[in-house]
Amino acid sequence: MKPPRRRFLHLAASAAALPTVPWIAWAQSYPARPVRIIIGFAPGGIAEIVARLIGQSLSERLGQPFIIESRPGAASNIATEAVVRAPPDGYTLLQVSPPAAINATLYERLNFNFIRDIAPVAGMVRGPLVMEVNPSVPVTTVPEFIAYTKANAGKLSYSSAGIGTSLHLAGELFKMMASVEMVPVHYRGSAPALTDLIGGQVQVMFDILLSSLEFIRAGKLRPLAVTTAIRSEVLPDVPTVGEFLPGYEVSSWQGIGAPRKTPAEIIEKLNREINVALADPKIKAKLADLGNTVIPGSPADFGNFIATETDKWANVIKFAGAKIY
Repeated sequence: MKPPRRRFLHLAASAAALPTVPWIAWAQSYPARPVRIIIGFAPGGIAEIVARLIGQSLSERLGQPFIIESRPGAASNIATEAVVRAPPDGYTLLQVSPPAAINATLYERLNFNFIRDIAPVAGMVRGPLVMEVNPSVPVTTVPEFIAYTKANAGKLSYSSAGIGTSLHLAGELFKMMASVEMVPVHYRGSAPALTDLIGGQVQVMFDILLSSLEFIRAGKLRPLAVTTAIRSEVLPDVPTVGEFLPGYEVSSWQGIGAPRKTPAEIIEKLNREINVALADPKIKAKLADLGNTVIPGSPADFGNFIATETDKWANVIKFAGAKIY
């Protein structure tokens, strides 16, 4: 089987070779009715907030409502399958996030192949997780944490929001790159995982920055590093993990996808308008307040990003032995 990146490039080349279809006039009038953006998580989270910010801008510029519809469950697979089965007419879109890259390896069987069945439209934002410890852990830096963990091999535990979540795999990637032993403790969501970290039942967590920020500022948690390649403007004095483990990088990211065979003219139109929204200073400021930076680019840029993430997490999942059947 071809690696995800090579499969993406093969599919893109095949699409380019197809005869031209007279979609241009239709695309010029698109959208002529409301558009749905389906997200795979419960309302109130960062995915919905980002979708509503971008959706509002699209509504204002394109003259039709962009309705945010939440279909949580199965680590966003339910939402993905709904979009895969939708007509490829640009009126049903998918909010794409890390599970799109993770689930391809994590799940033994899926009713779709994400890279084959979802056309990338545009990347939108990426933001860091924060590596944080309970204040009772006697470390203040990543090197100190690595040394402490090696001196207490197998005695430290880290909390995650569930098997195969970004929070879980960020810890497994750290274990793999730092050659340390930590025991994952899986919870049904990030809130109980964070609660037990604050209570000292577990020692460390890789959490979405926005979720932990108030506890960090209150001194209830000690941040050691952020997981993105560059430091966060929200915690500018906190280093990145990569400053100590070169190449370590984990992002919480969001983008938009559409059913395969959606006309290229519609995808290009959506991509252009999303990039306009991302360049709006007011929207950029709101996203920055959420700890996110924008990732504008072409549909191909976003497709390559997803393929790269899929390859990366496949290696980590195999290292961790994680699997959902």
